Amino acid sequence: MKKLIVFDLDGTLARSKSSLDDEMSALLGDLLSIVKVAVISGGAWPQFEEQLLSHLPHDERLLNLSILPTCGTQFYRYSGEWKKIYSEDFTADEKEKIISSLKKAFEASGFKADKVWGEVIEDRGSQITLSALGQQAPLAEKEKWDPDFAKRKKVKAILDPLIPGFSVRLGGATSIDVTKPGIDKAYGIRKLRDILGISLKEMIYIGDALFVGGNDYPAEDAGVISIPVRGPEDTKRVIEAILACLGDEKQADLQVGVHERV
Repeated sequence: MKKLIVFDLDGTLARSKSSLDDEMSALLGDLLSIVKVAVISGGAWPQFEEQLLSHLPHDERLLNLSILPTCGTQFYRYSGEWKKIYSEDFTADEKEKIISSLKKAFEASGFKADKVWGEVIEDRGSQITLSALGQQAPLAEKEKWDPDFAKRKKVKAILDPLIPGFSVRLGGATSIDVTKPGIDKAYGIRKLRDILGISLKEMIYIGDALFVGGNDYPAEDAGVISIPVRGPEDTKRVIEAILACLGDEKQADLQVGVHERV
């Protein structure tokens, strides 16, 4: 029986930088009532608060939820309030190196946009993120800029040799995430294993960037059963299937218990 369902956020539970819709909120509420859930995404903690937590039931079900911002470089758990378990932050020198390299690679790619909305490079403490059109770009503009990841793959190819000591992953609609070496969603998955005491075989991971180089791929590479989705509508159908399967398993366990007592 699976004990932990792990999700990406942007492009999986919600559209980029958008909130959960009512159907997704209800499905996640149902899921949290029967199994532990974790969400790992490249976004910073405030993004989780706005997109995810403000749309979930504020009751004891949150005890089943773990939040891992910035691709698993941070970990939050709920115990009446949200508490940070760890944060793998960059040093000042590391930040300077990464930011200057991101600027250089983006310029060299030829994809730098004439119009942007908000910061293009954001320091999230434990992760530096390039958002090609800016952090506040309209969703419609973001979704048409690089739907097949081809532009960002070129930027990554230029960036990788500039910062060989760091992990570079593609995620969201326009973003490139840089973390410390070896600290990515696989790191977050292993932290979930160690902190929650749940083996990798007892987890399922669901994400929209499970290709090589995508920021969801390390979770699959770590050995977790992974389900690729193309967006929130796919994810809803996956959650419905998981609810049905887990419900059947719990009913079977209940019947076995009754027979044993009889």
